[in-house]
Amino acid sequence: MYGPDDLARDIDVSRETLERLKTYAALLAKWQKAKNLVANSTLDAMWQRHFLDSAQMAQHLKAVFGERKLTMLDIGSGAGFPGLVLAAMDVGHAHMVEANGRKCVFMNQVSRETSLAATIHNERIEAIEPFPVDIVTSRACARVLQLVNWAAPFLNEGVEMWLLKGEGAEEELTEAQACWKMDVNRYQSLSDPAGVILRLSAIQRL
Repeated sequence: MYGPDDLARDIDVSRETLERLKTYAALLAKWQKAKNLVANSTLDAMWQRHFLDSAQMAQHLKAVFGERKLTMLDIGSGAGFPGLVLAAMDVGHAHMVEANGRKCVFMNQVSRETSLAATIHNERIEAIEPFPVDIVTSRACARVLQLVNWAAPFLNEGVEMWLLKGEGAEEELTEAQACWKMDVNRYQSLSDPAGVILRLSAIQRL
């Protein structure tokens, strides 16, 4: 079974970062019994399905942005993927947006116990007053068009969207590009053969 040592083999993570992720994983396993934070079917494979899936984005972000710390807006954060994992990997400060109160309580617990640079917003993205961000992230939340529409108030010049998507990504992109002009880069997922990381930049409404 895929575990933390496998993640450390596949992605460059420090020992300190790996310890933070282990603490996160232990909390997820503990809370899942009562709070149903992720699909039960994914719990046994959490290191591949959730942690690797999220952590793989860090290496691409660092290749694009270098070592500068990013301000991230994570839409529909759920149990904290990918934003809290990216914060654990020192990508920057993650603003986690989640309307579900129990999931926000969980993310706050993870943030406290791992000393992450994260702010948890227990509200819908439409209710948040825009503030400066470098990137917008999301995973398993909504279609690309909906995500871009939600993110629009934050999409100042230079702001990019980084989205973890499955096999329907191209169909979703076609739908979004009927309303928005954007440059698209694709990175093959390490955690899912059908998955892709989408980097959307130069986003402008048509």
